[in-house]
Amino acid sequence: MTISGPVLDVKDLELHFRTSAGIVQAVDRVNLQLERGKAMVILGESGCGKTSLARAILRLLPRNVFKYTGSVKLGELDTMTLSDEQFRQQVRWLKISMVPQAAMNSLNPVLKVGDQVAEPIMSHYAKKRSEAMQQVTRMFSHVGVPVDFVDRYAFELSGGMRQRVAIAMSLVTTPDLIILDEPTSALDVLTQANIFNVLKRIKHEIQASFLLITHDIATSSELADQVAVMYAGQIVEVASASDFFSRPMHPYSQKLMNSVPKLRADVEPEFITGQPPSLLDPPKGCRFAERCDCTFARCVEEPPVLSGNDRQVKCWLYAEGQARHAELTGAQDAI
Repeated sequence: MTISGPVLDVKDLELHFRTSAGIVQAVDRVNLQLERGKAMVILGESGCGKTSLARAILRLLPRNVFKYTGSVKLGELDTMTLSDEQFRQQVRWLKISMVPQAAMNSLNPVLKVGDQVAEPIMSHYAKKRSEAMQQVTRMFSHVGVPVDFVDRYAFELSGGMRQRVAIAMSLVTTPDLIILDEPTSALDVLTQANIFNVLKRIKHEIQASFLLITHDIATSSELADQVAVMYAGQIVEVASASDFFSRPMHPYSQKLMNSVPKLRADVEPEFITGQPPSLLDPPKGCRFAERCDCTFARCVEEPPVLSGNDRQVKCWLYAEGQARHAELTGAQDAI
């Protein structure tokens, strides 16, 4: 089935976990929309819910789920209406695939990598192994893995090659959406650049749609068409990449950008004071209020809403009139 309109449309998605300490609100009323052939980057600190969001979209859920609600649409198909078995047969790896963190840990050490990449084809399309391996060798060539590596084991490959194998596995069924969860973590800088060059080429050649999850602002800018910033389980800003990287609006986004070393300016990187709030008992107002330099009374008492059209920000500074908006705009110009 060909998807028309946005390749991904997420509305009011919630994923809460039951733990011995209480209910963890890992994903809290998230709204996202991704166009076909585009790449959206989800930025945020470790523990903000980025990976939980990816697992909620792909429905890779642990047993301790307390609440899982909302809408996840691929075109006109609302995947939340499907049973687990229907989702496995119709969606997972056919329409949405995922490149997980730490490719070495996600590849089976006792199976040859070619057989692992062929498995989704054999499972979903009932292809013979010989037919599936032909597709695997074509995909290996596409991502820059030597064809003879199909008969190697994961431990025989370098970190960069294992990551390319994981990317080949995510692409082998030509899904509509590929989720990349920290695809270059633990890789050296040169290998990171090579991996992103592969992703950019694939995005251009086959019009793939990517959802890239990372805390690495510098590398994410290489691939991004859109940026969504996540904090304490919520999306706090959504913008085009050009707008975001030149002029972030949410105070948390501004601090994230100011933490990145600048090559062409003699400015020391800043750090964000304090700690993110506990997702066991998040504050009733803005979740960034305790760490924000612009906090006022309403921030503490009332949760802000994600407002705007092409550019969305979850901050009361943009709902308090032109004076505060101008004040924040002036601060942005100094970035």
